[in-house]
Amino acid sequence: MVNEEEQSIDVLCLGCTDEKCDFRPILLKRRAAGPDDIVIDMRFCGVCHTDLHTAAGHLTGLVGSIYPNDVCVPGHELSGVATFVGSNVTGFKIGDKIGVGCMVDSCLNCTNCLQGEEQLCSGKNTATYGGANKFGRAAVFPKGSKTLGGYTKTMVVHHKFAVLIPDDYPLESAGPVMCAGVTLYDPLKRYGATEGSVVAIVGIGGLGDMGIKVAKALGCSVTAISSTSSKETLAKAAGADVYICSSDAAAMASNAGRFDLVLNTIPSEHDYNAFTPLLKKTGKHVILGLNSAIVGATIASSIVCGTRFRASGIGGIKATQEVIDLCAKNKIYPNIEIVRAEKMNSVYETLDSKNIGALRFVLDVSTIKHEGFNAQPPPKISPSKGLSVGGSLGTILDMVFGFRG
Repeated sequence: MVNEEEQSIDVLCLGCTDEKCDFRPILLKRRAAGPDDIVIDMRFCGVCHTDLHTAAGHLTGLVGSIYPNDVCVPGHELSGVATFVGSNVTGFKIGDKIGVGCMVDSCLNCTNCLQGEEQLCSGKNTATYGGANKFGRAAVFPKGSKTLGGYTKTMVVHHKFAVLIPDDYPLESAGPVMCAGVTLYDPLKRYGATEGSVVAIVGIGGLGDMGIKVAKALGCSVTAISSTSSKETLAKAAGADVYICSSDAAAMASNAGRFDLVLNTIPSEHDYNAFTPLLKKTGKHVILGLNSAIVGATIASSIVCGTRFRASGIGGIKATQEVIDLCAKNKIYPNIEIVRAEKMNSVYETLDSKNIGALRFVLDVSTIKHEGFNAQPPPKISPSKGLSVGGSLGTILDMVFGFRG
């Protein structure tokens, strides 16, 4: 009989054991690599705002809690180098640069999966961290535990959920493309943004910055919108053709009915209705920021096909491969700051308390180590009301009955 524990891989991770987000090096185990797997020597992992929300328990109302049964090892913006490629794997070889995004498995049999839309899997995909092994390609050790993300020295992933990073694209920049890049690329492609399309990017943070760059690479005319004039230089540097301050009522009114697509990346609660009048009659207002509006838009668009609102999250593996190739071809890079593992607590405090503009933090995985780890105090994380379907009921009703296009 095979002894799974003897075959499992010891991996050093950076994780936390409760909502305090007190990150420490922890020795855990991953499954032994099989014939369909790739083993990745991890080099970098982007730090997403969703990592904060998950580790701090802000999403418990939507996805349940990782604690107290499991350790939270976040990270769905992985980049590293393949050190093992299983015998059944094609298209990858040892030494390739490999990326992993927000999921590590799906049913692969439903209509969406067969069309390369694994993020829309009817059986629900398995998240890169905090997920359950439902379909057998995301086996965990011990059995029944949750998946471990990219704050780790070593990753094991089924080849169907690996992305080939072009040789000339820097690994430190690749991680955020696995999340922020595809999050903006997917709705641009889905709603037909091509040469000559007129697109507005609302919110000039890490998502908005990538949205401007990707939309320009697709040939769109891009307008950046933010609540103050302070982001104009940043937006223009990313390639925005026009900048609008949303607090300028005259500027907003003069742009009414102008846009084919509005991509709203604002992560906090806000008056999303203020941006819908900017659309052409056939235009769509896509909610991307993690707030009650994205829950409302998800449900509203399934109830009323005529609503102008859409919700969008991540993209599928096909789209992720396309966007990293697009970024490499057009030399598109996220604005990043590389951080050491012992700084993660302060990074989480910064993410929770400050507007960091278009900056994306990226963990240098080589700095995860037991020896000489200079532990910081736990971060001060503000309480969150959290997100839930029930808590978004008012938003759903407003989107269904307030705006129908």
